[in-house]
Amino acid sequence: MKHFFNRRENIVTEALDGLLLTSRPGMLARLDSYPDIKVILRADWDKSKVAVISGGGAGHEPSHAGFVGRGMLTAAISGEIFASPSVDAVLTAIRAVTGPKGCLLVVKNYTGDRLNFGLAAERARAEGFKVEMVIVADDIALPDLPQPRGVAGTLFIHKIAGFLAERGDSVEDVAASAAAAAGEIVSLGVSLSTCSIPGQVQEQRLGADEGELGLGIHGEPGVERFELQEAGKIVRIMAERLAAALPGAGDYALLINNLGAVPPLEMGLIAHDVLASSLADRVRLVIGPSPMMTALNMNGFSLSLIKLDAERETALAHPVDLRAWTPPVPRHGLNVLPVPEAPIGNSIAVASHDPLTEELVTGICQHLISLETELNHLDARAGDGDTGSTVAAGAQSVLAKVKSLPLADTAETLAAIGRILATSMGGSSGVLLSIFFTAAAKEMTETGTLPTALLAGLDRMTFYGGARPGDRTMVDALDPALRAFAARGLSDAARSARAGANATMEMTRANAGRASYVGARDLAGVADPGAVATAAAFETAAKLIDGRVGAD
Repeated sequence: MKHFFNRRENIVTEALDGLLLTSRPGMLARLDSYPDIKVILRADWDKSKVAVISGGGAGHEPSHAGFVGRGMLTAAISGEIFASPSVDAVLTAIRAVTGPKGCLLVVKNYTGDRLNFGLAAERARAEGFKVEMVIVADDIALPDLPQPRGVAGTLFIHKIAGFLAERGDSVEDVAASAAAAAGEIVSLGVSLSTCSIPGQVQEQRLGADEGELGLGIHGEPGVERFELQEAGKIVRIMAERLAAALPGAGDYALLINNLGAVPPLEMGLIAHDVLASSLADRVRLVIGPSPMMTALNMNGFSLSLIKLDAERETALAHPVDLRAWTPPVPRHGLNVLPVPEAPIGNSIAVASHDPLTEELVTGICQHLISLETELNHLDARAGDGDTGSTVAAGAQSVLAKVKSLPLADTAETLAAIGRILATSMGGSSGVLLSIFFTAAAKEMTETGTLPTALLAGLDRMTFYGGARPGDRTMVDALDPALRAFAARGLSDAARSARAGANATMEMTRANAGRASYVGARDLAGVADPGAVATAAAFETAAKLIDGRVGAD
């Protein structure tokens, strides 16, 4: 796995300085103890209230420094990647922010953190500071483990303790409430990969079709492996285990945490599945989905729940002065609004039958669908690898509606296809082809000549899209094909389209589309997938027409 870093020994300090430099001026500061002691603290802190301190190894960003601010943490101590901060580092933080009202240490239940924070607390007490400590042990992955790990549920305690401290509660009351809350949190994680530490060789523990349930936030092995399956099934397993571990009846807050590398698209799907699971009826507040307690670039997520009471709900919902915390929202259903009705003039004409047109539309669509993998492969060399899927989606939508098309009226058929593609075919190619068919339909209505109408569609498509022959797009096949069709007929159009598509293999610079961002080395010898699809459509049409003529 590749990483962005300068020197491995500086990555944590440079990342923390990056946080400071991109935070609002006057909000955060660090102690001048780098690199051995890394403490981020509130720049506006006056020691008049209870200080809330947490920390741990780096690699869990935005935890812990990202949660320093009014209403959450007063200070965060960072160790190196996945390494507990030293006793001296914790003690330095206590000295820096603790006033007469004392401080609360929030510690995840790992041996190094317990020992280092614990010894620092004892030394601070010997110096006269009032120090309380709460240990969070929310992981339910290993039910027989006498010392469960502290994972993302720790963030609930950061928020609750920070609220109570900001309100002015005593350190004893803050600690008691935090400890009670910590005892009513459950968490469970899942991942499809281990994480990769910058500067180290990544351990490939999981097979290509394996996932892991219950692994830790440092990449520790999970309680069990499973075969790769639908996200909904994975969520159901997690929901069942979490539900069985919930500490009694009542309402809960749910934290959906990205462990580092799950794309937002997939996190949205996961949130949907979680809120449709057996847990949903127990959930009152939802936090996330967000990366909040990560494990570097782990491709996984975790779910944490805390039992609510009035005080905890108020604490979790109270605004804070920092950007890493995702404010909770009440669990609610989907808000679906009606689609506005299209003007009468835009409605698709009444279905009509024409055997030849139906055969042409059906044959072209079926062939384009069959090319999905081939076109995606071509696009992956020079784009984002989805041209085949995009073309297939448009073809499938047209094919599904072929019986309802006004096939006996060429102009109305072109217009109908244009409307279908505008709705069903994504990306710029869907819009461009919709423009092409819509403009061709208008010209067909006025002139009644198909070659002239298609050339008019090409003119409008190139006007809006900006591509011309030689720009390495579908136009390189479409333009010569339509001109040959107008001059010499369909068979010559198919040959011209294929020649145009093949010519794009020699074009090492694209002037339009995503391929325009790609260098000559990656374009050489690779045909443009849009041009290939265009040639395939003309060849299918020519074959069908020639076959009919031969049969006659």
